[in-house]
Amino acid sequence: MADTTDQRLERIENKLDQLTDAMVSLARAEEKIASLAENQNNQTERLNRLSVKIDDVVKKVDDNAHTVGIINKLVYAAVVAAVGTFVAQMWM
Repeated sequence: MADTTDQRLERIENKLDQLTDAMVSLARAEEKIASLAENQNNQTERLNRLSVKIDDVVKKVDDNAHTVGIINKLVYAAVVAAVGTFVAQMWM
C-alpha cells in the first residue's frame, strides 16, 4: 500500500514539475511578446517621425524646383536678350 501511495505521490510531483516548467515557459513567452510589442510601438513612432521629416523634405524640394524653374526662365530671357542685342548690333 505504501508503494502505491509513494508511486502516486511521485507521479503527482512529476506532473507538478511539468506544470511548473510549462508556467515558466509561458511566462517567458509572455515577456517576449511584451518586448516585441514595445519594440513594434517604438518602430511605429520612429516611422511616424521619419514620415514627417520626409514630408518636410518633399515640401522643400518642391519649393526649390519652383525657384530653379524661375531662375531657368530668367537665364533663358537673358540669353535671348543677349542674342537679340548681338543680332541687332550686327544688322545695324
